[in-house]
Amino acid sequence: MERNLCVNREARYNYEVEETYEAGLCLQGTEVKSCRMGRVSLKESYARFVGEELYLVDAHISPYPHAAGLNHRPDRPRKLLLHKQQLRRLLGKVSQRGLTLVPLRMYLKGRWIKLELALARGRKLFDKREELKRRAEERELRRALKLR
Repeated sequence: MERNLCVNREARYNYEVEETYEAGLCLQGTEVKSCRMGRVSLKESYARFVGEELYLVDAHISPYPHAAGLNHRPDRPRKLLLHKQQLRRLLGKVSQRGLTLVPLRMYLKGRWIKLELALARGRKLFDKREELKRRAEERELRRALKLR
């Protein structure tokens, strides 16, 4: 059973998703407790390679309120756990022009906290406008069919 902890709704609007991957996270104890409370923001975050390792950058996990002085830094980079073969493939794809790694959602899978990571291409402004028009037309069509 999966439970969403945080969803990056802007990502699907700003990026065209090509592939998705499930990654584990290296978290400290207070980060896990804070994530389980839903105190996470993936809004401005992305994944970046440092050497052959992948890190989640600019994800904000709020400090756990009940941990006195043992709290974590909210914006520290967090290591993402993927298979070596997946890491090599992603490194090759990201080195291509225009592709980036964007987190879509953080969720609880069993007792593990996972991150859904997307290999995506940035959308231009006119692409975003076309997407909004297409969605509005689909919504109108569904409404018209529902009324009949």
